[in-house]
Order: sequence, then C-alpha cells, then structure tokens
Amino acid sequence: MIQIDDAGSGSLIGGTCIGAIRKETMEYRYDIIPVELYKGSAFTEKKYLDYVTTIVSNLFRELNVDKKEEIHVCRGYMFDELRKWLSRERYNYLSCKIDEPLQTIIEETFESYCLDLGLYKDYIRFNKYPFHFHTILKWVYADYENRKELCKTGWKSWKKYGNLDTIIKDTSIQKNNIICLRCGNPIIKNTKVKAITYISNRKTTLLLHENC
Repeated sequence: MIQIDDAGSGSLIGGTCIGAIRKETMEYRYDIIPVELYKGSAFTEKKYLDYVTTIVSNLFRELNVDKKEEIHVCRGYMFDELRKWLSRERYNYLSCKIDEPLQTIIEETFESYCLDLGLYKDYIRFNKYPFHFHTILKWVYADYENRKELCKTGWKSWKKYGNLDTIIKDTSIQKNNIICLRCGNPIIKNTKVKAITYISNRKTTLLLHENC
C-alpha cells in the first residue's frame, strides 16, 4: 500500500515536501515543490497544486506503482489537483488521514531540508513549534536581505509582516543559552550584542553577535 503526504506547506520558508512510501517494503521517495511557486502570479494561480501531480507521477514511476495498488492520499487541500489526476488515470486511491510510517518520515525530511536552507538545529530543537510563522519570521529578520528569498512571499501574512520597520541598537546580554540568529552560535553572557526590534503581532527583539 502506498501512502502520500506533504510537509512544510505551512512553513514560511522553503517549498513543500511531497513524499510517498510503500508500507510493506518501506521504499520511500520524495521531492520538493520549489518556493518560487509560492511567489507572485505563480502563487496566485496556485501552480504549486499542479506541481504536486508532477512530483507524484515521477514518484510513482520510481516506485513502480501499479494502478491496482491501494493508495492512501492525505485529504488536505495540497492534493486537490492530484486527486483529479488519480481519478482520470483510474488509480485505486482513498483520501484519508495519513499516519505512520510516512507522517514522521516526511516531517524529518522537511526538517532536514530546512537545515540545508540554513535554519539552525538548535533553533528547531528548542522551539515548541519550530515552523510557526512568527518563529520563522524572527529568524528571517536576523538576516533579512538574504533570507527573504527563502520565503513564501505570496502569503497574505508575508505581505502584512514581511517588510516591517526595524530598530537596531547595540546593547549587552545578561542571560545564558541565547543563540545568535544570524550565525547560529551561542552568545556569551555579559558580552555586547546587536539587538533588532520590530513589531508584528507583538513587539519582538532578536539578538546577534556584535560583529554578525
């Protein structure tokens, strides 16, 4: 039986991971919807939904999926166009909630992908909801000019919070266990830092090493 699911559609940074696994053998394949499809007219026209079908058709070839093989597809909106394609091609599919093993595997795949984009492992580890919009937004503002290119800029939330005024000032830090959100390394207590403050849904201040 084949499971199909996604991870990352709700993350501000990066594209979306689409994965498929054959439960009996644990054969797993995945690909990423490019973040460019979440920008400008491509996002408005929802081209990322069409790209899901492109990805899955390729994954099916790699996995040698037979049309009689049972297929479980996540019932989320990401697969709206895929379900139409599966029906047209007469695949044996069912829309349902996807559980293990794919759920964990694809989430780990997306996390690894985000680490490759530059997100820090400690930042993921120490945040209860590491891919929450405002958690990622804080990371983006730490190196705005470079990291804004990684964002799903077609989102309404990006249009609202993606170009905020910032105040930058020098200060010192009195706490331990603070990570510089530009380089990802710890900031030593009682050292000078650069503080960036902005107001989104609340006032937020992030800290960088003095020379970062």
